Amino acid sequence: MIEGHDIICFSNDWDSDPLSKKHIMQRLAKRNRVLWINSIGNRNPTASVRDLKRAVKKLRDFSKGSKSINESIHVYSPIAIPFHGNPLARWINRRILQWSVRRVCRRLRFENAVTWTFEPTSADIAGSLGEQAVVYHCVDEFSEFSGTDKLALLELERRLIEKSDCVFVSSDRLLANKRQYNPRTFLVTHGVDVGHFRKACDSETILPEEMKTLERPAIGFFGLIADWVDLELIRFLAASEPDWNFVLIGKHVTDVRIVDRVKNIHLLGPRPYALLPSYAKAFDAAMLPFVVNDLTLAANPLKLREYLAAGLPVVASAIPEAEKLRGILRIGRNKLDFLHQLRTIVKSGITGPQLSISRQMETESWDEKVEQLSGIFASTVSADSMPEGATGRVKAQR
Repeated sequence: MIEGHDIICFSNDWDSDPLSKKHIMQRLAKRNRVLWINSIGNRNPTASVRDLKRAVKKLRDFSKGSKSINESIHVYSPIAIPFHGNPLARWINRRILQWSVRRVCRRLRFENAVTWTFEPTSADIAGSLGEQAVVYHCVDEFSEFSGTDKLALLELERRLIEKSDCVFVSSDRLLANKRQYNPRTFLVTHGVDVGHFRKACDSETILPEEMKTLERPAIGFFGLIADWVDLELIRFLAASEPDWNFVLIGKHVTDVRIVDRVKNIHLLGPRPYALLPSYAKAFDAAMLPFVVNDLTLAANPLKLREYLAAGLPVVASAIPEAEKLRGILRIGRNKLDFLHQLRTIVKSGITGPQLSISRQMETESWDEKVEQLSGIFASTVSADSMPEGATGRVKAQR
């Protein structure tokens, strides 16, 4: 693993669910220091209550300055004007971010830092903070998210890719889309916390009370319920098998009226990450019912490997990164086929968490993925390109 670096990480909000970014930075922080910059936004705000509350929280967090999670991880919430297609707003953002982030770096005594950004909207600030290198880590086709200024975001991302010393992507489609702007673009797929999710296979793991009385079979989903989740497919499955129960765990940020009154569909809302294995233990199978579009065709859903690490049989929509795992999971190519694949699992009687499935994820751990990232970084961002006096060792070490 690379070590001895000060890393400025532009990402989503630290206190949200642990996504790939947090898994990676938590491991890098074992041998490096990390300044985690909370989200500066990708989409244009609306007049909704949700966006107003988020704006108020941003201002409150900004007023508190940076906070220390531990001796290696510090979190800072900047303020930014989230209109990335507006030249004036971007100029103001650049000035504010340069001043505020540099101030925090000085206070933390960051020197010759590496910017490791997951945010295309950081294009105007990345490379202007006195860094020794810029890494762009692309885990989604961000311009395809609802509510974004697509053309502005694509232009920002192109500029960020071109200026980066190294670009990482998490899917084959992203590799094809991004490598055209920078030949130093590399595919490293997502990992999974195998030990955490394997608790679903442990006989001592206790089922949540709300799952103990649920009649089986139970088909489960956990993750953000957004407009890329195929709620029509879930309703079809529930109508086709009225004696089955379909359990959806996660915050919903889209209209769920199509499923929220269906008797055998249970919208439980978000549950702590620490408890997900106990919920997985209550599932007979897991599902990834995604709408197939330009966003999901480039996606590498983290939950696929989490389901598998929990030992669950899985049926997924036909997106490329699920197809690559089809020796371990099943693909539902349309509504009827998705239903057929689930029925096949249930009729087999081999349901619920199975250690034989979980073991197939051992080579997919986050520890292994961070070693891959470190090795590529070490060989791509060579010591010769570092400015004199750089403190970090650009060297992959186990």
